[in-house]
Amino acid sequence: MEKEKGNSVNPTNRRNFLKIGLVAGGTIAVGSLAVTKILSNDKKIESGVKRTVFTQDGKVFTADQTHLHEYEAPPVSNEEARRGIPNKKFVMVIDEAKCDGCKKCTEACQTMHYTESDREWIKVFKMQDAVTTAPYFFPKPCFHCDNPPCTKVCPVNATFKRQDGIVLIDNERCIGCRSCMVACPYSTRFFNWSHPKEQPELAGMAYSPEKSLPRRMGTVEKCDFCPDMIRQGKMPACVSSCPMDAIYFGDQNEDAVTNASGVTVKLSLLLEDNAGYRSLEELGTEPRVYYLPPKNRKYPKPDMNSVDKKKKAGKPVEKEMDMGNMSM
Repeated sequence: MEKEKGNSVNPTNRRNFLKIGLVAGGTIAVGSLAVTKILSNDKKIESGVKRTVFTQDGKVFTADQTHLHEYEAPPVSNEEARRGIPNKKFVMVIDEAKCDGCKKCTEACQTMHYTESDREWIKVFKMQDAVTTAPYFFPKPCFHCDNPPCTKVCPVNATFKRQDGIVLIDNERCIGCRSCMVACPYSTRFFNWSHPKEQPELAGMAYSPEKSLPRRMGTVEKCDFCPDMIRQGKMPACVSSCPMDAIYFGDQNEDAVTNASGVTVKLSLLLEDNAGYRSLEELGTEPRVYYLPPKNRKYPKPDMNSVDKKKKAGKPVEKEMDMGNMSM
């Protein structure tokens, strides 16, 4: 991989990994080969504009962009969904120094999975370690542990660990015993007590553990890392929607993670240089979500001139902190 400054990797060489992929329709194919287009954020498609694309076997092809449409991965079998994506080991990194608590990640997740307003698969907590330290925000998805307690207690093998590191729930097998919820030390699972609201666009959709749709009453659900989007070469919804670039996602086997702006960095150096840690890793669950501590979140510098004036006047010195002006 070509390195830029520090531990960054050239984003233009990496954006085809976990980014937007487009495929040509059946009328625009080279022989029997589907045509894939990488990196198109066009909002308005204009005729006559040529795009360089490549076939799935790597051959370069030029096509009019009007003949290209967004790629939808074909439905995967239950066996494929349980096996996962070969040769991948997905990992997420959340930078607490960048997170501003806007909850755009939560909103995107709820939109993607059609969850109710009180159902947050990725919660954002406001944290403060001590009264003398500045607060920070702690987004908490499912941690997709390498040693997940939830899978060990499920009596019907409804929740399972894939070879690519993702932990999913098969709601066609789930009997609603909620044993996995009790076993999870992170409280990231939810139980559907009532029928989810019907969505017209989901009518007739075949259930897939990778989409977690359609949702079902009497079953458990949680953050799933959006594996159906990953198969299409896209980022999980929470990652791509983060305006602060606080969430990175990538493949540990490639030692690279990417944020919403397409900036890719070396995973091992990112964790080492920023003292990355995992939540409650002393439990031995081996989470696949890492955090970078909020080391740059500090109280604003005190106004020493004001302090000196109060001292001379014999007035008690009170520390005045403007929490809205914390440095990021």
